[in-house]
Amino acid sequence: MKSFLTALAITSTLALTQGCASQVKSGEISDTNPTSISNANPHTGHNMENSKKPKEKDNPHDGHNMGDSHDEHGHSQLEPANATAKLILPSKITPNTPVPIAIEIKDKNGKAIANFDKFQEELMHLIVVSDDLQSFQHIHPEYKGNGRFEVQVYFPYSSNYTLFSDYKVAGKAEQVSVLKAPVPGQSPAKPKIDLATIKTFDNTQVNLNLSQSTIKAGQEVHLIFNLQDAATKKPPTDLKPYLGERGHLVILKQSSPLTQADYIHAHAMKNTPDYEVHFITRFPKPGKYKMWGQFNRNGKIITADFWVTVI
Repeated sequence: MKSFLTALAITSTLALTQGCASQVKSGEISDTNPTSISNANPHTGHNMENSKKPKEKDNPHDGHNMGDSHDEHGHSQLEPANATAKLILPSKITPNTPVPIAIEIKDKNGKAIANFDKFQEELMHLIVVSDDLQSFQHIHPEYKGNGRFEVQVYFPYSSNYTLFSDYKVAGKAEQVSVLKAPVPGQSPAKPKIDLATIKTFDNTQVNLNLSQSTIKAGQEVHLIFNLQDAATKKPPTDLKPYLGERGHLVILKQSSPLTQADYIHAHAMKNTPDYEVHFITRFPKPGKYKMWGQFNRNGKIITADFWVTVI
């Protein structure tokens, strides 16, 4: 197994500036079925840390385990917040132009929630993807107080966009709210799905290795992103933590419309070779999935995207 573990790896993320409250105009979209990760979403896993059981003081939401039992890897149970999220958009959205948005988090009675806990070094992780899964952003809205988060987003072309807002109400379980942002206009033709397992992103070549040649729904799979410098073909020596982890992995099932059940967010294992980023997860259903692995090369975030087929 040790020899196998020294085998695998991660597309480019956009650097986005923070939005201003005065810029946000009309247009509100609320999530209709927010679900707490701790008790209802089995597709968002926890940091495996080589399957070592975390101590009580450790953050139990360091990633998301796709297993059926949240106690399988020693994750403490926290009560769900049952919060709701409302997305506030400008009345007009122009593709490929900075768009100020706001997300307001409220309790079940409609009262603004004021206090949030950081996880993976941020108060909110926002994943923004187009319906065709060609556009991907992982950004961190700025907290303005009284339950309101703001950020600027670039919607590169006309499409329907899904925003997975991942946050943690203070003392409660981490939660994902799913929001929608339609950008009007003619959507581009869908590109052909590329199932290649070796790709180059900027100055980094990434080789994706799997623990089994065929991925079966519900079966645990080990994903290894093996990194090489594109010029020298040697392991990079400048890998650094990203958001407190060796790497982060977002996976989405090709689906229309995208829902929370299609979303997986995993975090890298520890104690792996310096030039590799390892993840363990499960894919819930058969289908095509796109994965975005992210890692940090000396301050530059590299995002490597790969498609896989699950039977």
